[in-house]
Amino acid sequence: MHDTVIRGGTIIDGTGSAGVTGDIALDGDRIAQVGGKAGPGRREIRADGLLVTPGWVDAHTHYDGQATWDPMLAPSSWHGVTTILFGNCGVGFAPVRRKDHTELIGLMEAVEEIPGIALAEGLKWNWESFPEYLDALDGMARTIDVATQIPHHPLRVYVMGQRAIDLEAATAEDIATMRRLTAEGLRAGAFGFTTSRTNSHKTLTGGMVPSRYSEIDELLGIGRALGDVGYGAFGMNSDFDIEESELGWMTQLGKETGRPVWFLLTDRPTDDERWRRLIDGVKAARAQGALVTAQVAGRPVGVLLGVDTALNPFTIRPSYQALLKLPVAERLARLRDPAVRAGILADKPDEALLSRLSQFRQHIVRRWHRMFKLGDPPDYEPPASESIAAIAEREGRTPDEVAYDYMAADPANLIFFPVTGYNIDNHDVIHTMLTDEATVLGLGDGGAHCSSILDAGVPTWMLTHWARDRHRGARLPLEFVVKRQTSETADFFSFHDRGRLAVGKKADLNIIDYEGLRLHKPEVWYDLPAGGRRLMQRVDGYKATFVSGVPVFEDGVHTGALPGKLVRAGR
Repeated sequence: MHDTVIRGGTIIDGTGSAGVTGDIALDGDRIAQVGGKAGPGRREIRADGLLVTPGWVDAHTHYDGQATWDPMLAPSSWHGVTTILFGNCGVGFAPVRRKDHTELIGLMEAVEEIPGIALAEGLKWNWESFPEYLDALDGMARTIDVATQIPHHPLRVYVMGQRAIDLEAATAEDIATMRRLTAEGLRAGAFGFTTSRTNSHKTLTGGMVPSRYSEIDELLGIGRALGDVGYGAFGMNSDFDIEESELGWMTQLGKETGRPVWFLLTDRPTDDERWRRLIDGVKAARAQGALVTAQVAGRPVGVLLGVDTALNPFTIRPSYQALLKLPVAERLARLRDPAVRAGILADKPDEALLSRLSQFRQHIVRRWHRMFKLGDPPDYEPPASESIAAIAEREGRTPDEVAYDYMAADPANLIFFPVTGYNIDNHDVIHTMLTDEATVLGLGDGGAHCSSILDAGVPTWMLTHWARDRHRGARLPLEFVVKRQTSETADFFSFHDRGRLAVGKKADLNIIDYEGLRLHKPEVWYDLPAGGRRLMQRVDGYKATFVSGVPVFEDGVHTGALPGKLVRAGR
């Protein structure tokens, strides 16, 4: 008598093998049988016509703070994710001294756009060291499993204090201490170390984050801790100011330690051949014996622009700024006033102010040919013919008018502005990156960019778009898409007990109505601590999600079960 038997589903086991029809039996928190005809179960689920897959292993999230107070971890948990890994991009909350609490909140708010008021209200700070942070995570029950990496920013501030914030070079003693503390965190259960070397990551005052100019000696010194303990991956977000230099030290670190080294890779609008050069660099590093990998996104990283999001094309116009302090309903009413509309549309952006804004903020005002009505269901691969600029030309209006009237009609109307990964108006470049052996899937950013970007639903979208619905280019095999976000991410980051439907593996799995799988339009919620704002995305089609053999969602409804735990590396 098994605890649970799932009968007659199409089993996509996460290895890339073709799907087969059969039963899956669960005993306790483990898989007892895959395929064939299983014996009776205390609970039996008919899965005829449904997919049965491993639970998704999402390797790039930012739930570092939220995981200390929120047992649900939505929206990721809604989308079949059963294991999340955070501590990415060098930001996090440990190790930390009491005097630096505000500094770390500010860094997370600036880099990952998680409301500082929510973090200040939600974080309990019942830790100082990184092992103590893990213990704090370990003391809470959740829907799904969590795991983390050691972030460079808090580590550097902890060791160097104000010198880190002032971007001073680390001394040999500083580096030795950071290496020791990194090894300590890895032995306590961290899955790796991450850092940031990009101008995209700035403090709330516009300065660079503590690790931006860390010297190669510091990066290699810390990275050698992974070799000291024999596990963990080293991750980085970089502008690749000097590509050969960055790839050179990553190759050296990979060869010295024998550990995986990964960096974030997207197709950037300022250099549409950069991604290809860097993938070639990954292959050159691998030829030298270094396991260097590019972490890529499953779709363009896109900002959502609307009346109730962080940004829209009118937010820098003085006449619009006067409305920002109003409640959303009152703001909408004012925006629909013909006189207010005429004033805002006539109030062109100040060129002097524009020149002081980041290139990204300038694009939000000017790149009408790269802005699209998101629609419902949302379309993340819209053609150029549906851009705001194209609609304006067809209708004989200005792009300003098209965007304004669309947003003012309904607070749920969002404009999709793909910032990276959309230099051409399709996903062909992303298809090439996804199918390259030099890449691993990531960049969902669950828990982050709360008021402007929502990619936590990408695990679902990988199935609906790439495997089922894509109509503007080649699709990807369903088995390949499942493998990319189960066994591949699990293996890369050393989650050895999950990511596959196999006897003895952890009983984390999804039962999916593949044809009924549907992403809803993103919504704005104010449910973070202190009323913090975030974007959320619902989904239909997950008939059940199991974590450790326990159903946590059935037909999209939480069962009340909280079997999720902290996963510690090397355990």
